[in-house]
Amino acid sequence: MATVQGVRELALSLPRTHEALVHDRVKFRVGRIVYLAFSRDETIMGFAFPREERASLVASRPAVFHLPRPSELRYNWVQAHLAALGESETRELVVEAWRMAVPQKVSRTVP
Repeated sequence: MATVQGVRELALSLPRTHEALVHDRVKFRVGRIVYLAFSRDETIMGFAFPREERASLVASRPAVFHLPRPSELRYNWVQAHLAALGESETRELVVEAWRMAVPQKVSRTVP
């Protein structure tokens, strides 16, 4: 099972990432781009995800993944119940979200 602390350690190990607290929510950014965020109670993890692929991700596991609220559908964003994610799956989601926020040259530095 994934934990907030585990995700924090992973995210902060990625180049150019910094953590911010915005309206009592932990967010991870590259510059001004938010690629990862937690709900106030830290049970939901939101992450950058290609808009054209998110419907199939949500449909594949609707008990785990869900769309953000309607006002945020214009962003490349999906949300997941953190407790339902495994560590390796969480790592993949976080790294891929980070890759969407950094230049390709930087993204190639992380396997």
